[in-house]
Amino acid sequence: MRREEEHASPDDAAALVNSVEGYLHVRAHQEDARREAEELCARMPWLTSAQAEDVTRHYVRQRMLLTRRILQTTADRAVELRSEYEARYATLRRELLKRHTACACAVLAGASAVAVLTGVLVR
Repeated sequence: MRREEEHASPDDAAALVNSVEGYLHVRAHQEDARREAEELCARMPWLTSAQAEDVTRHYVRQRMLLTRRILQTTADRAVELRSEYEARYATLRRELLKRHTACACAVLAGASAVAVLTGVLVR
């Protein structure tokens, strides 16, 4: 192994951490769904083992699809909000720059006027 390959870049390490974290979140959601399905099946003692497994499998699949939809909707909205906030920030920044520019021009004009008047009065 070459020396460059021995150490991952910070971006690679962050991507790996994010990937592992995402995997662990998915597994936790699956386990929660499985536990809920098993609790549901326990309240239906007339189900055979095969039926309970089938209900559990369907419940977990449906719950994961729902979780995916909710997370996707949240992520999409976050992207929309980010775009809105970035546009608003850019607008506010331009307005502030215009005001600072106008203020600086006024200060320079005032300083020039004082210099001219002081020069006239000193003579």
